[in-house]
Amino acid sequence: MSAFQAKLERFETLAAECELIANRAVDGSKRELYVRLGARYRELASDMRTVIATVDAAA
Repeated sequence: MSAFQAKLERFETLAAECELIANRAVDGSKRELYVRLGARYRELASDMRTVIATVDAAA
């Protein structure tokens, strides 16, 4: 597994964990924090997919 693939999986895992926490949060501000954090990790995962596709295309 490449380092890029490992990062992608980590970002996806973190996003899912944040979404799970957000769904269970009672405090509205903490819920919003974890929703935003999960969305950011999803963005990073998307960016990492782009990097992987670019590297694969260049190879």
